[in-house]
Amino acid sequence: MTSERPLIDVASPHPPAAASQLPPSQPEPPVRADHLGFSVEVPGPFRPSRRDQPDPSASERELHEGGEYRAVAVGEPSPEFAGNAVRTAKYSALTFLPRNLFEQFRRLSYVYFLAITVLNQLPQVAVFGRGASVLPLAFVLFVTAVKDAYEDIRRHRSDRRENNRLAAVLAPQTAGEYLPKKWKHIRVGDVVRVASNETLPADMVLLATSDPTGLAHVQTVNLDGETNLKTRYAKQETQLSFSHDGHVAGMLHCERPNRNIYGFQANLEIDGKRVSLGPSNIVLRGCELKNTTWAIGVVVYAGKETKVMLNNSGPPSKRSRLETQLNRETVILSIMLIGMCITASVLAGIWLLNHQRELEFTQFFREKDYTTGKNYNYYGIGMQIFVTFLMAVIVYQVIIPISLYISMELVRLGQAYFMGADNDLYDESSRSRFQCRALNINEDLGQIKYVFSDKTGTLTENKMEFMCASIHGVDYSSGKPACGSSVVVDDLLWTPKMAVRTDPQLLKLLNNDSSNEEAKLVLEFFLALAACNTIVPLVLDTRDPKQKLIDYQGESPDEQALAYAAASYGIVLVERTSGYVVIDVLGDRQRFDILGLHEFDSDRKRMSVIVGCPDKTVKLYVKGADSSMFGIINKSLELDNVRATEAHLHKYSSLGLRTLVVGMRELSQPEFEEWQLAYEKASTAVLGRGNLLRSIAANVECNIHILGASGIEDKLQDGVPEAIESLRQAGMKVWILTGDKQETAISIGYSCKLLTNDMTQIVINNNSKESCKRSLEEALARTKEHRVASSIGSPYPVLASESSGTVLALIVDGNSLVYILETELQEELFKVATECSVVLCCRVAPLQKAGIVALIKNRTDDMTLAIGDGANDVSMIQMADVGVGINGQEGGQAVMASDFSMGQFRFLVPLLLVHGHWNYQRMGYMILYNFYKNATFVLVLFW
Repeated sequence: MTSERPLIDVASPHPPAAASQLPPSQPEPPVRADHLGFSVEVPGPFRPSRRDQPDPSASERELHEGGEYRAVAVGEPSPEFAGNAVRTAKYSALTFLPRNLFEQFRRLSYVYFLAITVLNQLPQVAVFGRGASVLPLAFVLFVTAVKDAYEDIRRHRSDRRENNRLAAVLAPQTAGEYLPKKWKHIRVGDVVRVASNETLPADMVLLATSDPTGLAHVQTVNLDGETNLKTRYAKQETQLSFSHDGHVAGMLHCERPNRNIYGFQANLEIDGKRVSLGPSNIVLRGCELKNTTWAIGVVVYAGKETKVMLNNSGPPSKRSRLETQLNRETVILSIMLIGMCITASVLAGIWLLNHQRELEFTQFFREKDYTTGKNYNYYGIGMQIFVTFLMAVIVYQVIIPISLYISMELVRLGQAYFMGADNDLYDESSRSRFQCRALNINEDLGQIKYVFSDKTGTLTENKMEFMCASIHGVDYSSGKPACGSSVVVDDLLWTPKMAVRTDPQLLKLLNNDSSNEEAKLVLEFFLALAACNTIVPLVLDTRDPKQKLIDYQGESPDEQALAYAAASYGIVLVERTSGYVVIDVLGDRQRFDILGLHEFDSDRKRMSVIVGCPDKTVKLYVKGADSSMFGIINKSLELDNVRATEAHLHKYSSLGLRTLVVGMRELSQPEFEEWQLAYEKASTAVLGRGNLLRSIAANVECNIHILGASGIEDKLQDGVPEAIESLRQAGMKVWILTGDKQETAISIGYSCKLLTNDMTQIVINNNSKESCKRSLEEALARTKEHRVASSIGSPYPVLASESSGTVLALIVDGNSLVYILETELQEELFKVATECSVVLCCRVAPLQKAGIVALIKNRTDDMTLAIGDGANDVSMIQMADVGVGINGQEGGQAVMASDFSMGQFRFLVPLLLVHGHWNYQRMGYMILYNFYKNATFVLVLFW
């Protein structure tokens, strides 16, 4: 067993910090740069919003342009706002009966059965016993009510446990005394102290932490499913005030409660100064404090107004295609029922007309009661026909079976059990079984026509391994297995947890000839890999007390792979705080000050870090996608290097490797001071703060000297090629939607046998609407040619994708989709895509994935299935008729938003072709059996 603890600081008493997820609105604690040769106080790491996060400028405008906001007095609980008690239960003792009945009778079939029961209570039309006619509907209502009540009682118990948990809250008018208080009694304005590994009771703005720089780590697994650590900060003004006085006083103005868990805009008035607050200063209810001894914050949102409660809406409700068809059949049977009742009542009227004078002496239909001498209530032929119609409705009511709905729920429950208990759907690596999260669409698994799949983490393992590098135009790809590099800290041997393959020539350059110019470039390349990231190094204890393992934790598997690669070549990241990193460079431990950090965002597609080096120089390290990096490189000075690197990138992509380009430039003192002043001005701007900061990042990331490129392998999961082939043989179309570059996506397409050499590829990769239109017209003409050629000699029309000896594959780039989706061109894309057997979309954004699914879902009656493992797949999963989440490396958002979850892509084969087929067939047979059985019974009665 290994135990985890924070990495020991080798150069400072400050604890380590992560450099993850800091928004553009948040300037960090100042870092002195006097040792660099010029005395300038620079802001701490600049960290724009993480990938796919919304721009906070919208909420900022709402706060400052007349939008509603709330004022919170720090340390003064206010009864004006909502309390911290939460309620997830649907019912109370008073509302259970009326609300539950209302929800049940939203099924029109129940209203039908209720009407039949009421009719049977009338003496003139009663056919069955009055009590007996109530029992079937009452039983169904009772069973459903008991189930709902049991589920709600469990929710009440969970709410009670949550609301009665204790937290340390600052007592008013006391000298820093924190008293235990139940969560439900906490109010907005209370100052709460949270210890390590404790859960946060409400949404709080950090005021101070145990770290002198105001740093805190939180784990948001209960909020968004991500298991990695996030970094949050207390402002230096509040941190210093707390360290001096033991408390913080001030007035906080923040935006109204909203669902955006990544956005927060506020300001704090303290000591006559207004301090801006952003998303990196707030910690949310449900998160856990990690690797931080304590943290103190003021509650700004409580109870039902917390972001986790506002987002607690659950996945969207989906309806089974079979149940929709069942409703149509019910309407048809209702028409049939009315027809039989009309026929019976008309024939009864004819009989009454023919036997008017015989009614008094008819055995079962007479007017006079001879025991009393009185006549029966006989209202005439017209009323008797109407009464006969109502009696016929009661007699023939069973043509619509009330038991069918209960039977369907029981069958689905059994199907969910069989799927969960199937060992063929059990994943050994994650020790997870198949989970059925939506019982009402089990049978839809047997009707899937289109499968939309993510690539990274779904088709591949999402376990990145550094394979090769191109450094200054030289390809180093003859890697061999290595045992890794170790460093000595406090007489203890620290070894990276993972070792990667290393190139002997690179190792020789680094270890034997450090004065060589080529060796210096190699060293700069690996220093960039070690410093330009958001990795948190943690130490794991081993059985050997003299040996420790360094575990690199980060939000991106690519960054982890690059950090382990640098460590294997002797450049070992051993510590990170909010202001600096410590890197062991070939045995020499050096401190690099992090003067600025521009995190990756989807617009720039790169990240950069400004580093104060031990030799008193300031360097900017940049890494990102090639499409982004080659636009900021000074090609005129190193044209040969750029061309060689581009060739190596093409080679790596053709092998299916994920590629990143790494660059660097040295900043002069005027350039650095210009950046620092611009950043300080932008970080205090009231309007457009996010755009200003992104502009500053783009301005400093220019004239970059290219250091090289990396190739990282993301291996295919076991059984993926065979699974895709099986699905295609079953008549399904498999589409891959990925964010990788085109060459990488095509290479993976060949690896998983989605693409083959005998396929004709249609590529749409354009940068304007007009060029996209031309490409689509050409593609459509091409598909028509194939269809005409294949239809010669055939009496039946066929698709172009079915032509003899020709299979079409469509490859679309995300840039083209920008001009196609939600325009008149998407109809043309739909026509081309449906003619192709294979569609591969690369460089697509999350919303574009959902747009591709909607393209098919809204234009055909075919069932769609989307499968993915990351947060960027949630919109696609929710858009599809059936959503499947993979228990992968990218958190649990996809699983939480899905209808079904499992461990491997290859499980789709038994899920769809075995369980899906059985579910649909068995449910269909059961429905038909019920209808035919009841129809036979009713027709006999009718006859």
